Amino acid sequence: MTKNQIAEIAWKDNGVPVATQFDDPYFSLDDGLAETRHVFLDGNDLPARFTPGFHIAELGFGTGLNMLATWQAWHQVGAPKGVRFTSFEAFPMSPADIAKALRSFPELQSAAEPLLQAWTEGRRAFDLGGFTVEVVEGDARHTLAAWSGRADAWFLDGFSPAKNPELWGEGLLAQVGAHTAPSGSFATYTAAGFVRRALDAAGFEVERVPGYGRKRHMSRGTLRS
Repeated sequence: MTKNQIAEIAWKDNGVPVATQFDDPYFSLDDGLAETRHVFLDGNDLPARFTPGFHIAELGFGTGLNMLATWQAWHQVGAPKGVRFTSFEAFPMSPADIAKALRSFPELQSAAEPLLQAWTEGRRAFDLGGFTVEVVEGDARHTLAAWSGRADAWFLDGFSPAKNPELWGEGLLAQVGAHTAPSGSFATYTAAGFVRRALDAAGFEVERVPGYGRKRHMSRGTLRS
């Protein structure tokens, strides 16, 4: 994979974008924002863990929905200083497609506007009122290994492991573990056995918990000390 490959999108009648390459929607057909809150925020015990300097990292930026929901939660708890969000994305969406997708979430528009402005200008690092965001473009199997950061919480949000196995392999998840701060956590919508085993091998205590909507289970965990 090379940088700057733009995602090819098809649209459901209800406005949900589908990645044609992976034949998978970007968020829940029921309520994408509720899914993000359940899986990634609650799954990482956020926003309760936000402290100055807290760092969230993500595999799969997509529409930016997870980032915007995190920004909203951060803002609602008083906007602690220095919170950062880093996302790794191989196939960035076009500004027009992101804008179309985010119309489904009017409560996030105050943060979506500066995201879209930065995206349109080609900026992948920007500040949302003290909440700093960086999107690293390219194949995460290469870009994460070269990253110098360590996250306090990971959002593992690639497309379905059956359709996008590159983001769920042992090597990449080992890099997730290596780039996690002490007592750091992860959460993901999938409960696939090979993913949970890879995360266990990467150093996490992994648990299967109730999923969102039609998904019976999801996974979450904390890095072993």
